[in-house]
Amino acid sequence: MLRLQSFIALTAAALATFVPAPAGPMAGPPVYRITKTIPLGAPDRWDYLTFDPQTGRVYVAHGDRVTVVDGRSGAVIGAVEGMPGGTHGIGISHATGQGFTDDGKAGAAVAFNLKTLKVTKRIKAEKDADGIAFDSASGHIFVIDGDSAKLTVIDPKSDAVVATIDTGGQLEFGVSGDNGKFYVNGTEKHEIVRVDTATNKVDAHWPMPTCLHPHGLAIDRVHHRLFASCANKVMVVMNADNGTVLASLPIGEGTDAADFDPDRDLAYSSNREGTLSVIAEKSPDSFAALPAIQTETGARTMAIDPASGRIYLVTADIIENKAVPATDYRHRFTIKPGTVRLLFLDPAH
Repeated sequence: MLRLQSFIALTAAALATFVPAPAGPMAGPPVYRITKTIPLGAPDRWDYLTFDPQTGRVYVAHGDRVTVVDGRSGAVIGAVEGMPGGTHGIGISHATGQGFTDDGKAGAAVAFNLKTLKVTKRIKAEKDADGIAFDSASGHIFVIDGDSAKLTVIDPKSDAVVATIDTGGQLEFGVSGDNGKFYVNGTEKHEIVRVDTATNKVDAHWPMPTCLHPHGLAIDRVHHRLFASCANKVMVVMNADNGTVLASLPIGEGTDAADFDPDRDLAYSSNREGTLSVIAEKSPDSFAALPAIQTETGARTMAIDPASGRIYLVTADIIENKAVPATDYRHRFTIKPGTVRLLFLDPAH
């Protein structure tokens, strides 16, 4: 979740703490266009998206529910309902036929049947249950309890909590390396926290000096590179094996998610200002910022279909109240009721 204090805390000096891209001609920007707009309607809130490559479905955390959309046709398939405290993340366990989301205010994880979309169990997590990810190496679901500074680890075979991991600082988003390691943004301490998924123990804290309040996190699992998008408008690239910071590059304002396209070697940050920042991985140790792609204002979270390159974003009609200070984003902008929509952003071929 994008937190107001993340932006109030930024200073002009912090905004300039990125290391510029290497000099020289930059590759041409990728060309994308919005090909579909899928009305989702009320509730007038949303958070993370998850794309399931096995089924082609897009799961959208959508207020008190998860709205499920066919990622090919755009048809709304249905919804997982019954989370009045708000949903944020979605994890998929095909081995057990389950999905998992959260009820953030209740501090609970919620299991649901992938076929029926019916809730099957509520599982106690910690305060501010937020992002969720599946780790294929352990077969476990990791729930990121942001304000609690903890990770709740669930075994989908039993729908039971098998570990609660204290990371020592408030958290944001996390990704699995699918290699026995789980990585999570330590937003309070501006770091990456690494967890061994076999022992469920933290085995590394890696600082990101140029990053204030990391939000999005993506991974190149082939080359073991992490891409953390930060509230001070930089993306930090890190070696996922040893924590070495390899680059710090400019991105847009209001990032809340990041993703990586392994077929095109591109990392993305979706930004509230209405841009998609693009970082090219020219080699495992060389990175460059490409020109941003225009999306729509408010489209701060994203998911990608790596097979087609299609990018999914959510936004709504945003109403600005210029009488409110620009730093008070929570009150300066409101959403026109019933206008939440899913965007299909496709690469031009």
